Amino acid sequence: MRYALKIAYDGTRFCGWQVQKNGNTVQAELERAIKEAFGVDARVCASGRTDSGVHALGQVAHVDLPVSMAGERLADALNSRLCEDISVLSSCVAGDGFDANRSAKKKTYRYTMYVSSRRNPILDRFALRVDSADAEAMREAAVLFCGVHDFKAYCASGSSALTTVREIYSVNVERREDLTDIYVCGNGFLYNMVRTLAGTLLWYSMGKISKEDIISSLEEGLRERVGKTLPARGLCLMSVDYGSRGPAL
Repeated sequence: MRYALKIAYDGTRFCGWQVQKNGNTVQAELERAIKEAFGVDARVCASGRTDSGVHALGQVAHVDLPVSMAGERLADALNSRLCEDISVLSSCVAGDGFDANRSAKKKTYRYTMYVSSRRNPILDRFALRVDSADAEAMREAAVLFCGVHDFKAYCASGSSALTTVREIYSVNVERREDLTDIYVCGNGFLYNMVRTLAGTLLWYSMGKISKEDIISSLEEGLRERVGKTLPARGLCLMSVDYGSRGPAL
């Protein structure tokens, strides 16, 4: 039977989502918990791989298990065996045609910065410290990313993507006291794309690059026209949307 999971995790101590030989990962921890709970080896397939240090509040995954149980009970069975950095927020039975990756319609990521002259060890775990963050300036440039574009300049080397064209539905910049959140919603994302997009908005707000630079980066794929790829700790996968036919998570 196929089950769907909604998962939250603090990615600080993980080498990303995908199982690796030389480092602990979120996927490995979930598959270990399944082995302990049901005595079977099962692959947990996520909506997409998050990189080392990236967090999630709404990662979605599916898993096929040779057991029949009420879907909501699977979350508790796994949480009792998971480390404190991971929690299955909800679970349900999913249709056989549901695929956490291929069925996804859109995803929303958030990149968070905080303004401070000194590092805050609590905030620093989930946000990037900056000297200034002009949210209004970021909003001016954010609209340039909306629509269908070639994000070649925003993709780190080593990506296995067949195409660098993606559609961005919205880029919203919000302030919460000293925190600045950049929400990016799109149909898919390239390796380091959101972190580089956030870095480009930050650099624009600091006057290091212009709107013309951003436009050139999208039209001509010029990497030298974009901002710095920001650290992973500020990035969080907020939600995955599957439309009206998605699982009831």
